Amino acid sequence: MSHYYHTIEKPAVAEFKDRGSKFIAYAYPIQTVEDFKKHLKALKEEHPKAVHHCFAYRIGTDNNNFRANDDGEPSGSAGKPILGQIDSKQLTNVAVIVVRYFGGTLLGVPGLINAYKTSTSLALQLTPIVQKPVLETYELQFDYTMMNEVMVVVKRFHCVVMQNEMQLFCRLQLGIPKSEEQLFLDKLKDFHVVEVRKI
Repeated sequence: MSHYYHTIEKPAVAEFKDRGSKFIAYAYPIQTVEDFKKHLKALKEEHPKAVHHCFAYRIGTDNNNFRANDDGEPSGSAGKPILGQIDSKQLTNVAVIVVRYFGGTLLGVPGLINAYKTSTSLALQLTPIVQKPVLETYELQFDYTMMNEVMVVVKRFHCVVMQNEMQLFCRLQLGIPKSEEQLFLDKLKDFHVVEVRKI
């Protein structure tokens, strides 16, 4: 299991034309299926006359959260080639939606596979690929007086604060880089008053 994953930082758009048909690929960084659905809805509103909105996405690092959809194109001719490009670059937390305008000439399955693959590849080439740490989620609970000591450790191990409630008793939800997880937990053991729970 790797301590890092690769994703894209910014959205990108690329266009590919074949015999009058136009394929516009939109690549997006996403965290959740909800993020993806918002992008798909916006593109359907932006391109109401397009005949197809085919897509694929992959989320997370366990290889189980992905989807490919042909949106009416022949089975396996659109979603799979799009997902294939995401996977060939070993990316995750990425969605690619390809909007197709039909040009009057049938391209056949090999032509469609090529068009969806090429437009996706072009879009993914236009946006920087970044390496990010895989995060394990923990919840910490501690007395407010411990705040400074805990935050020093949180910063030192490059943890991501997802939620925090600061009252007399504090609750922090953290994403801890997998590579630092054991060191972080060992360090927290020094503060006997911090309660740690993996989520």
